Amino acid sequence: MFAPQGPTVRELAVQALSSVEHGYDLLAPKFDLTPYRTPDVVLDAVARALRELGPVDHGLDLCCGTGAGLDVLRQVCRERVVGVDFSAGMLEVGRARAAAGRTDWVRADARALPFAAAFDLVVSFGAFGHFLPRERPGLFAQVRSVLRPGGRFAFPIAAPPRPGSAGYWALLAFDSAMRVRNAVWRPQFVMYYRDFKLSVVREELIRAGFVVELRELPEVGRRADGTPRCRLVVATAV
Repeated sequence: MFAPQGPTVRELAVQALSSVEHGYDLLAPKFDLTPYRTPDVVLDAVARALRELGPVDHGLDLCCGTGAGLDVLRQVCRERVVGVDFSAGMLEVGRARAAAGRTDWVRADARALPFAAAFDLVVSFGAFGHFLPRERPGLFAQVRSVLRPGGRFAFPIAAPPRPGSAGYWALLAFDSAMRVRNAVWRPQFVMYYRDFKLSVVREELIRAGFVVELRELPEVGRRADGTPRCRLVVATAV
């Protein structure tokens, strides 16, 4: 499915009936052949925006998966970069594909990061749907705790689909199916992307000790009304 060498419908079904961690362990060997991997156009746009902010020394990719975002960090970090994820399978695939040196791969839960305030930049790509809304304040507090003063937390956020559009109904159907699945099946598989709303997230970041700005990512394109399809949230630790 998705690509000739990608996961089959059966493999995706098995993943969906697993926990988030085990599901990604199962999907890891074929993850980069699915639409779940952040598109290169978004990665390149974020890398360009971060280069404009200037080089930094140490960077962390939160929920790094197989490491696509670590390529972005390597472009802007002068010293080492770190990827953290709770899926051993995803880390194993990423480690095997990465170039030697400059990168550390750490298995840990993003809600309990095992680091001191040692990073100048934290990035994350497409992972926030795996956290329930009530978990986000703690997650953002964890990110703030590993940043040096003035350090930045940056992540892209797509504009929500217009109500009534095909994308709107597709996202609503996926969300509804996931909620039904979690009501009747254990362990839960948390993936609720409709809950990640920019206005709410911005207020949560401010309460966690960040100053928040938005940067357009014009490479990703614009919607019919001229608004950007994707923005970069840049939250600076104060």
